[in-house]
Amino acid sequence: MGNELDRQYKELLETIINFGVVKIDRTETGTKSVFGYTIRHNMQKGFPILTTKKVAWKQVTSELLWFLTGQTNIDFLHKHNNHIWDGDYKKSGRTDGELGPIYGKQWRKWDGVNGRIDQIDNLVRDLKENPDSRRLMVSAWNVGELDQMVLPPCHYGFQCWTRELTFNERVEIGTKTGLWKLGQTITPLHCDSLRIPTRAISLMWNQRSVDTFLGLPFNISSYGLLLHILANECGMIPDELIGNLGDTHLYLNHIEQAKEQISRTPYELPTLKTDVKIDGICCATPDDFILEGYQYHPTIKAPLSN
Repeated sequence: MGNELDRQYKELLETIINFGVVKIDRTETGTKSVFGYTIRHNMQKGFPILTTKKVAWKQVTSELLWFLTGQTNIDFLHKHNNHIWDGDYKKSGRTDGELGPIYGKQWRKWDGVNGRIDQIDNLVRDLKENPDSRRLMVSAWNVGELDQMVLPPCHYGFQCWTRELTFNERVEIGTKTGLWKLGQTITPLHCDSLRIPTRAISLMWNQRSVDTFLGLPFNISSYGLLLHILANECGMIPDELIGNLGDTHLYLNHIEQAKEQISRTPYELPTLKTDVKIDGICCATPDDFILEGYQYHPTIKAPLSN
């Protein structure tokens, strides 16, 4: 089947190393940077998680749950042994555990003129009632509250898009899931009676700033997981995951680590097993998201710049 995700990621690392512009940055570490890059992944070819180094899956899942439950206090992450936000929190000088009105607040509790807006609930409703809408969007870039956040959103918004599945695609889904025997004559009525999905859903996220070595692997898997959850909620199948990347950079103290990762041969991608839906997300735990067949190369350590 081949692992196109790791291939694309390694190609991005090489592009930055070979063609990136050296720039100063707010952390004073220094970066090599390119501007404007797109990654695309067909979700039917496996779950999007890198295999050329280990990605901390439980940290990916606990952070996404944190966002989806609308929480902004670091205690939730610490409860799940997740410390990826500790640097930004300590740098802020806060002592109450709050990180300000970051992702969770904007996704679930955006302050509108007529009260709070739950963008995730609105998205799910629109996906079910008007799946061809061109307004299937969620934004975290609230310009009126950026100065209250410990860090303005790096991945600042995402958009969904759906399409009708062809009859042959629906037959293939039923075949893969063992709903009928090989050679059996299948009709659209068979597909409908067995509730074979009729639509596929894609997700595209936009990111202004990309820590390519440490941050991007998390972003890819996090939005892949979100796409699975939305598909499950709406009775669709995950189709394509797309990342539009702005300032896409390697910190100068990550260059050698990136070269090591480029030298590694990818494994096949794993599959995801979960039945979590948005309406039950508040009761979900990282253990509810199981990666089957995840093979990976060892972790490559690199310093985090805050």
